[in-house]
Amino acid sequence: MAETVQQLLRERAEDDHPGVRYGDESWSWREHVAESEAVASALIGIADPDRPLHVGTLLANTPDMLRAMAGAALGGYVLCGINNTRRGEGLLADIRRAECQLLVTDAEHRPLLEGLDLGGVRVLDTSTDEWADLVAGAAGLTPYREVGAMDTFMMIFTSGTSGEPKAVQVNHLMVLFAGLNLQGRFGLGPDDVCYVSMPLFHSNAVVAGWSVAACGGSTIVPARFSASGFLGDVRRYGVTYLNYVGKPLAYVLATPERPDDADNPLRIAFGNEASDRDIEEFGRRFGCEVWDGFGSTELAVIITREPGTPRGSIGRGADGVAIYDPDTVTECAVAEFDATGALVNADRAVGELVNTQGAGYFSGYYNDSAADEERMRHGMYWSGDLAYRDADGWIYLAGRTADWMRVDGENLAAAPIERILQRLPVVNRVAVYAVPDPNVGDQVMAALVLQDGAQLEPTELQRLLADQPDLSAKAWPRFVRIAPDLPSTATNKVLKRELAAQGPTAGDGVLWTRHERGTAYVAAGAEVPA
Repeated sequence: MAETVQQLLRERAEDDHPGVRYGDESWSWREHVAESEAVASALIGIADPDRPLHVGTLLANTPDMLRAMAGAALGGYVLCGINNTRRGEGLLADIRRAECQLLVTDAEHRPLLEGLDLGGVRVLDTSTDEWADLVAGAAGLTPYREVGAMDTFMMIFTSGTSGEPKAVQVNHLMVLFAGLNLQGRFGLGPDDVCYVSMPLFHSNAVVAGWSVAACGGSTIVPARFSASGFLGDVRRYGVTYLNYVGKPLAYVLATPERPDDADNPLRIAFGNEASDRDIEEFGRRFGCEVWDGFGSTELAVIITREPGTPRGSIGRGADGVAIYDPDTVTECAVAEFDATGALVNADRAVGELVNTQGAGYFSGYYNDSAADEERMRHGMYWSGDLAYRDADGWIYLAGRTADWMRVDGENLAAAPIERILQRLPVVNRVAVYAVPDPNVGDQVMAALVLQDGAQLEPTELQRLLADQPDLSAKAWPRFVRIAPDLPSTATNKVLKRELAAQGPTAGDGVLWTRHERGTAYVAAGAEVPA
């Protein structure tokens, strides 16, 4: 049995089942591995042997990106997935942080490098004759090294929702473990088609999409996510499995429903961060099973949703997963709820998700010892995610550590409020965050994106919120922005820090506010009822 991605792909070298489909083109696994070996041989041949062989990729989800990934595994060097939504100095900082000596890009993305001082980085454009000649002239592959399970396969940058992106060293074992686990769990094999539309420079697409297909010998369909084009692609390619992260299910559900939506081959959708409503509605509308879990790029805290998981919970944690108070370094109290289901002991129950047994599969950040030390404290891995656990061991997210709000002397977490707001039928996406109180502490603000064609009046919002028995008086948003969209990362995670920085303003939407002690909402500038 394969112990590295390098060994796994070698097992595909004689496989004539379909390996990749893109547009009207297709490649068997045998053809895909052969082309990837040629790419690896070409890059190894021009690399400086006195520098670490780190190959950056500034590409979208294309066959070029798939060949770059497979080539790195087969060639035994490190691939650095560069976020193609980064710009300017941020993009340059990522390339430098990963110490890329080669950077593979294409005609679409090469203009992003204009004006950047890349120093000794050699840029290779896959759309040029230079690239075609380089790969065509490559000799048979002699790997840069035979890799071990804990050797780095890729550097993948964190999404940057809570600070500057950090380069996570993703080892071969992590990718193989995740792929084999999901492939076995869902029974995926050579007859399945895996739709990978989340960006391949991010961990979700690598460990929950690409590796699943590689482990099962399934067909990979790389794509660029499109809510309107999703169902057409599923039918065109015969997609049976897809992965997601963030809000893609909500984006798809915002498109008009058709009577034949469930007439498609999709069997499984697996991902992170979908709401309960979106999980249920997507499964109903498209006739598939949706399995939502919890995971980060570091994959150091593993939580699995299983049958019987209560609404709002993300599942149960693996061995070592616990919730700790970062100040006292002690385990938090079990969550207590009132008759309405509202959390009543947030001060004692909400803490940071940790792995008490150590780093798990996390191999550290590259060139960032300070970030390593922040993650690994007291012999434990600290995730930066807030959560609480009920008496039966079910875990509920409360947001990031920056999502704590101190409202009128009480600690509130953003995620439970978001889950309540997501119950409103007219709401498609929501973000809850703190804005400063003019006296002391914070006030709650919510940004709402409505379903396509939906309307919402301030009086209607007041009525809908009043109908939620577990929404405490202090958790009622003081400010509500009705927005056309929310700022987000390339991996569909909301950038709350951008919203918070804008304060209680309308932005590109409209702003409603309510009296500090009242419940009625009015448009900004109007007289607020007491």
